[in-house]
Amino acid sequence: MTEAEVLFDKRDGVGLITLNRPKAINALNHPMAQAILSTLREWADDDEVRTVVLTGAGERGLCAGGDIVAIHTDAKNAVAHGVSRRDSADSPSGRFWRDEYILNALIGNYPKPYVAVMDGIVMGGGVGLSAHGNRRIVTERSMVGMPETGIGFIPDVGGTYLLARTPGELGTHVALTTARMGAGDAIAAGFADHFVPAERIPDLLAQLRRTDADAAIAAVAQPAPVSDLAAQRSWIDACYSADTVEEIVARLQRHDAPEAAKAAGDVLAKSPVALKVTLRSLRNARRAANLEQALDEEYRVSVAALTTHDLVEGIRAQVVDKDRNPQWSPATLAEVPDALVDSYFADLGDRELGLSGAQE
Repeated sequence: MTEAEVLFDKRDGVGLITLNRPKAINALNHPMAQAILSTLREWADDDEVRTVVLTGAGERGLCAGGDIVAIHTDAKNAVAHGVSRRDSADSPSGRFWRDEYILNALIGNYPKPYVAVMDGIVMGGGVGLSAHGNRRIVTERSMVGMPETGIGFIPDVGGTYLLARTPGELGTHVALTTARMGAGDAIAAGFADHFVPAERIPDLLAQLRRTDADAAIAAVAQPAPVSDLAAQRSWIDACYSADTVEEIVARLQRHDAPEAAKAAGDVLAKSPVALKVTLRSLRNARRAANLEQALDEEYRVSVAALTTHDLVEGIRAQVVDKDRNPQWSPATLAEVPDALVDSYFADLGDRELGLSGAQE
């Protein structure tokens, strides 16, 4: 009998969710998202659940993201058959994202303590499951990031909302370069709240069964490590505050900080279209009234990306063939027309996600 891909355990006042695909670093698929969504809704009104805890099986990480291979299949089909962006919302990936983003919104507004143990790798969809929680734990093994522009995609799962609310332009740097954040960086950027050494995580789980979440965390938490990312805010803010990706790259190339030159190279290696769409998404998310509004826009953008060459090519180069040599189209920032960027934000009509409207 195949073991469940998500394990649920309710006892001693704790509702424990364990992502259970350790060989895939607990990558999230649609059935997993649906199961978590259903259970969280049930536990929200369950007096036997005082605190919800999210963790991952294995030693490698909480969650490496979504099911990239399945997304590649849908994107290849959409490109090959000229599937419209509206119709892409009804593809398996479009339906997955719909439920995943609804889940992200629920986590962001959860009425009970939601303790996310962000140990090890936490990327993409893993960030959506954890960083919207109200009590987020990182360890010395944590590696948190949004790697989407590297595969021709755009930060989603509410990532634009989080990235847009980091101090200064830290989020823009992380989004455009796909930089990874360690524990100190994640706390400084607002993606996490508390540092707990990995060896104390079992103690944390035991404490959560005995007392309330804040007391349990206080019993094992330690001062956060210094953030290397926050220490670089001077050049990051100066360069990434520009209004265009071209100007951001130019500022990075002109700056005398050696880290800036490296960042320029990292940015230029990414999909030019994805970079421009990402920057606009971040600036829009900065003005969003709430997480739901940002998720609504991310859904439009994600569905649009599903019909593009760059998403197919990015996943091919990074995940399928692993030659790490994507051939982006258009190949340069200068060749990306404004109309192409605009098209990613087009209304989906009756296929809209509609979360912000549901909040009104």
